[in-house]
Amino acid sequence: GTCVNVGCVPSKFLLAGSGRRDAALTNPFDGVPTSAGPANLTDLVAQKNKVVAGLRRAKYADVAAAHGFDVRSGTARFAAPDLLEVDGQPLPANAYLLATGATPAVPDLPGIGDVEVLSSTTAMELSELPESLVVVGGGYVGMEQAQIFADLGSTVTLVGRLAPNAEPELREVMRTAFARHGITLVQEHATAVAPDPQSAGRVLVTTASGQQVRAGQLLAATGRTPRTAALNLDAAGVKTDDRGFVVVDEAQRTSNPAVFAAGDVTGGPQFVYVAAAQGRVAARNALAATGEATGRVDYTGLPSVIFTRPHLASAGLTEAQALAAGHNCDCRTLDLADVPRALANLDTLGAVKLVADATTGQLLGVHAAAVSAGELMLAATYAIKAGMTVDDLADTWAPYLTMAESLRLTAGLFRNHLPTSCCA
Repeated sequence: GTCVNVGCVPSKFLLAGSGRRDAALTNPFDGVPTSAGPANLTDLVAQKNKVVAGLRRAKYADVAAAHGFDVRSGTARFAAPDLLEVDGQPLPANAYLLATGATPAVPDLPGIGDVEVLSSTTAMELSELPESLVVVGGGYVGMEQAQIFADLGSTVTLVGRLAPNAEPELREVMRTAFARHGITLVQEHATAVAPDPQSAGRVLVTTASGQQVRAGQLLAATGRTPRTAALNLDAAGVKTDDRGFVVVDEAQRTSNPAVFAAGDVTGGPQFVYVAAAQGRVAARNALAATGEATGRVDYTGLPSVIFTRPHLASAGLTEAQALAAGHNCDCRTLDLADVPRALANLDTLGAVKLVADATTGQLLGVHAAAVSAGELMLAATYAIKAGMTVDDLADTWAPYLTMAESLRLTAGLFRNHLPTSCCA
C-alpha cells in the first residue's frame, strides 16, 4: 500500500498543490496578474490525508470486501517452509505471496544518528513548513520532495547527482528547471552529517569536496530497503540478495517453490504498476492447477515519470541501454522551442529524445522533459510495444497544439525534416 498511503498519491497531491502556488508566482502572461501568499502546510496536509483516506477505502477496503477477501490485521512470520503464522496463529495455504514492499532507507553516513532525519513519508506529514531544507539524494524521490518544499516557500538545497538515470540532454534541462525554482544543487555525495555547531537545532551536511551545507532540517532520499525483517525468511528457505531484497525468477517464484513475491520487496522497478503486474503474474502462477508457472511480466516499453515541473519521463531504452543491448543506435533530440504547444504556453524549457535502431528504424526509447511529459508515455509505450519505426511515428496523425505532437516532430528529424508541424 505504499502508493496510496505514503507514496504516489500523497506526493503527487502535494506536487499539484505546490505547483499551483509556483504557477501563480511565475505567471508569464500579460494582463492576467496572479499572486500567492504563504503556504499553510497544516491545511494542505489535512486535505491530502482526506484524499488518501478516500482512495485507501475505495482501492483497498472496498475492493477486498467486494471480492470477499479475508483481511487479517497483524504481523506475519514464517514458522516453517510451508507454514505462515499471523500473530502466532497458523495460516496454512498451498502457496504464499509476499508483497510487503519497501521503506525509505537511512543513509550510512557518519553522524546521521545525531540529527533528526526526515524521510519522504515523515516529510509529507509535517504541519509546519521548514524555513530551510537540505535533501540528500538526487533520484526521483529527492527531486519531487525538493520541488514540493521549494515551491511551498522553503529554501532548499539538494545534495547528490540530479536525475542520475536520465538522458544527459534531459538532465541539463532539469538542472535549469531546478535553478528556476530556486533550488541550490550541490552535485556531490554527502560524506557526513552533524548538528550545526553554529546554530542549535540545525543540521550540517558535508560533501565529498568538503563543502558544507546548513539547513533547518534534513530529508534523506537515498533509496529504499525491503520490509522483510519480521518475516523470518530463513525459516521459509527464501533467499534474498546482498541488499536484502527477495530473489525471484521470471515467474515471481522465490527459492521456496511455495512462496512467490511481487512489488518493491523484490528490488525490481519501483513503480506501482510494475508491482500490480508482478502481483497478477505471481497469483496466476501460484494458483496454476498443474503447478506449472507460465505467466511472465513483459517489461517492453516500461514507462516512468518523475512528476516535477517539468515532468521527466521515459519509456523503453535509454541510448546507453540500447548500445549495451547491441543495437546500432541512432537518436534525435527536439527542443521544446520547436513545439507549437510549448510556444503557446510561453514555456519552452524542455526537450524530447527518441532512441531508435539505426539499421531498422525501430523505436526503442522515448524520453522527455516537458510540462505534461508523463502524458506522452502511454502513446510511447504503445509505439514501442507495437514495434513501430520512426517513419511510422512521423507518418502518424498528431493533433495540432498538443504536447503529443512533439513525438511526431522528433521522429521527422530522422528524415532531416525541419521541426515544423502542419501549420507552424
